[in-house]
Amino acid sequence: MRSLRHFGTAPLTVFPLALLLTACGGGGSTTGSTNGGTSAASPAAPAPSSPATASPAPATPVAAGTRTGCNLPGFQADMLAAVNAYRRKGATCGANGSFPAAPDLVWNAALTQAAVAHSDDMVAGNFFSHTGSNGSTVGTRVTAAGYAWRGVGENIAAGQGTVTAVVDGWMKSDGHCANLMNAAYRDIGVACVAGNANTSYRTYWTQDFGTPR
Repeated sequence: MRSLRHFGTAPLTVFPLALLLTACGGGGSTTGSTNGGTSAASPAAPAPSSPATASPAPATPVAAGTRTGCNLPGFQADMLAAVNAYRRKGATCGANGSFPAAPDLVWNAALTQAAVAHSDDMVAGNFFSHTGSNGSTVGTRVTAAGYAWRGVGENIAAGQGTVTAVVDGWMKSDGHCANLMNAAYRDIGVACVAGNANTSYRTYWTQDFGTPR
């Protein structure tokens, strides 16, 4: 079983609040997992309000092929190539409309740190949600990682075994696709952490997008 969820606070493009129901990797059925997400304008980062934002940690680059890339060779390069290939072509994201070609995203260490923290948290707590075990949100996690933002977005997924599978799954889901295609975003950080005998899924993916201040 595979699951996908997304959250976005788009600084320039505003999408209506929506609940997305998809099955096992972004299909059109409501059988399987329930995947929800919202998108809204956010001119500035929220004030820190949880333990996750109390002491921002320095951004640490994460090498491809490590445990934070599910030990997939070329993880970072493959993720950037897959995401930017879609952005260069433009895409139709169902109910979220059509998106023209968008600038390439640049890999960002702070966003990657936030993504790693959330994937690790989902594995440790065996849950699948944009809300962290301590109540954190994508905004507070990104702020804690030291990324000063005026817009952030997040896609999560669980169960996919390859970069191609997870990116293609996100592109088949309206809200995930809209996050990935949003031309307002400039930076990206992604993590994949393997599950274990105590988790519901074999992999936990977090994809964070950002527009810096």
